[in-house]
Amino acid sequence: MAGRGRALLLAALVCGGCAGVSDVAGVATQQDLLEVRTEMGLVQQRALRTKSEVDAALAQMDRRQRERPAEEERQLQAINQRLDSLNGALTALGGRVDELNARLERQRSAAPVPSPLPPVATARPVAPVTPSAPPAEPTPGSRPSTNALQPQDIYQAAYIDFSKGSYPLAIAGFREFLRRFPDHPLGGAAQYWIGEAHFSLARGYTNAGQADKATEALEQAVQEFRKVQANYARSDKAPTALYKEALALLDLKQPAVAQARLQYLVDNFPQAEEAPLARERLAALKPN
Repeated sequence: MAGRGRALLLAALVCGGCAGVSDVAGVATQQDLLEVRTEMGLVQQRALRTKSEVDAALAQMDRRQRERPAEEERQLQAINQRLDSLNGALTALGGRVDELNARLERQRSAAPVPSPLPPVATARPVAPVTPSAPPAEPTPGSRPSTNALQPQDIYQAAYIDFSKGSYPLAIAGFREFLRRFPDHPLGGAAQYWIGEAHFSLARGYTNAGQADKATEALEQAVQEFRKVQANYARSDKAPTALYKEALALLDLKQPAVAQARLQYLVDNFPQAEEAPLARERLAALKPN
């Protein structure tokens, strides 16, 4: 009886143990399912967030596509407005040149205006200017004859513009002087001041950070200074033009050419005021 009782007890324990294992397995399966569902929920949230981001990016791209023509139209309008402004400035400059010509033509009948003109030595003496009778009063709507202008009037007006910093007007005035009186004793000085005006413009462009325009003005200055030596070699402005040409060449990063021009100045104009300055520049350019 005792042995049978123990068997029954053991059987009961075994059956109890089987029931416990089944319960544990059921709990584990529910936890796995819960974790999977949780992960699926997270994945779905990420997918929805990604979709929202993609939709927002597509909407932004579409908006940019729609805005681009409007932006291009605004830029085109700005460019057209700037072109109109430049055209207006050119028109105003043309009017200023016409005004200058008219003023020059009227100066013959007016009293001479003193100006701080530098002394100009010439290869031949300047013949004194004999005052002439004032021109007849022009009829309304007509302009006085340009032949009535005196060379000194045009030169003086151009020099006044240069001294005021109106370099484009000064250039136009000196060119007009040379066009009408290419063989005048002041021709060398007029040609020099054209180069000096371009040189001054180059400095202004450099200070304004406009490197391209500065380079263009320096190259033009070099050409104008060389015309002094080519066309007015006996002018007292010839050595000055040589020296300024060398300075412009140095600004253009052409030291070898500048050195040659300085040496030419020293060799051919040893007594000129610029000769000592040229020697100093040469000493600085030569390698130690």
